[in-house]
Amino acid sequence: MTEVFIYDHVRTPRGRGKKDGSLHEVPSVRLAAKTLEAIRDRNGLDTATVDDIIFGCVDPVMDAGAVIPKAAAFEAGYSFSAPGMQISRFCASGLDAVNFGAGKIAAGSDDIVIAGGVESMSRVGMGMSGGAWYMDPSVNFPSYFMPQGVSADLIATKYGFTRDDVDAYAVESQKRAARAWAAGYFDRSVIPVKDQNGLTILDRDEHMRPETDMQALASLNPSFQMPGEMGGFEAVGIQAHPEVERINYVHHAGNSSGIVDGAAAVLIGSKAGGESMDLKPRARIRHFANIGSDPALMLTGPVDVTNKLLKRSGMSISDIDLFELNEAFAAVVLRYCQAFDIGHDRINVNGGAIAMGHPLGATGAMILGTVLDELERRDLNTALVTLCIGAGMGTATVIERV
Repeated sequence: MTEVFIYDHVRTPRGRGKKDGSLHEVPSVRLAAKTLEAIRDRNGLDTATVDDIIFGCVDPVMDAGAVIPKAAAFEAGYSFSAPGMQISRFCASGLDAVNFGAGKIAAGSDDIVIAGGVESMSRVGMGMSGGAWYMDPSVNFPSYFMPQGVSADLIATKYGFTRDDVDAYAVESQKRAARAWAAGYFDRSVIPVKDQNGLTILDRDEHMRPETDMQALASLNPSFQMPGEMGGFEAVGIQAHPEVERINYVHHAGNSSGIVDGAAAVLIGSKAGGESMDLKPRARIRHFANIGSDPALMLTGPVDVTNKLLKRSGMSISDIDLFELNEAFAAVVLRYCQAFDIGHDRINVNGGAIAMGHPLGATGAMILGTVLDELERRDLNTALVTLCIGAGMGTATVIERV
């Protein structure tokens, strides 16, 4: 199989996913186009050589619909010969776009692919595309459907994480993100979003609250107690896991991922593809995997898919220098660390989605780039990137510096 290399990556800042957020005025196609422009310009890319543009988008409707990466390629001025496609695996869509492109390159069908994702959550609300999982009883009954936050609280209850545990994790995420920004760790990869007059709209993640402390978080009420108790979803969770007598509700807006707008792009290719444009590889994609997991717990897929990936690759946890796991909810990361006995000094070392936000379709590509930058900064070798996924799934990718 052909080796697959990462040549570059970029992302926009994450804007608050509300109507008063700085990126609300920027349609999804424009956010995506900004990343395509940056990838092209930074690398002197001849866009006629691009074999595919693959973007994740979880809710590809309204102005995010109609094969948004192809539309973004038009806006970015790419060659008409560069095709595009959009995919969705909920929160892992951006990472799966990279994996999908890597598979095409490994199979020898493509040499240069731009993969990533986009989500404008201030313009297209979460769940706007609908679907049977939410709405059809013949699907949501056997899948133990419940809001993800109730599942996160079920995880916290089952595995023994208290309100103080999840709040302390959230405080540390905010501190790490603030330190990383202050130290310039994101300067190389974050591109400012500018308007048509060249004026900067946003050049920094907007969701962060570095002043957050335990006292501030203690004042917040649990977000998912009402749907759990009044909506009947706690009973669903206990039916799936009868060892849990009642759910302890510990998650709230301060220890859960933020709703934001953003886009990311990763330039990947074969050795021959990179050499044809005089590009220097930064890392290789060694392995990737997907899995289905317990749909009631829903968010423990990263544990299951990591086990699968390690088994298939012949690797062990000790072979991984850094981990990047999307901070959908604090308990998701705490359970992962518990399952593999990973110290917090090896995972999400520059903060995560609790501090900076989770632009659904883009996050996987964003955190892949974040951990690659950190491997280079620390002169380390190998990283594992993984995300939990709605309906009970997991995606993971191992990269290795060249």
